[in-house]
Amino acid sequence: MTQVTVGQNEAIESVLRRFKRQVSKAGILTDVKRLRHFETPQEKRKRKEVARRKKQWR
Repeated sequence: MTQVTVGQNEAIESVLRRFKRQVSKAGILTDVKRLRHFETPQEKRKRKEVARRKKQWR
């Protein structure tokens, strides 16, 4: 779970920016988008292959 503590006299815009950055780093939105619809076995294999290539690239 992503949490952001708001400092005293801190602008809401900066807090939102920090929260969005943490959410994107954690990969929460990609999981939500992936789980929103049914994924066929072919799509699942393709996604895993792309992830494997990305991991191998590093």
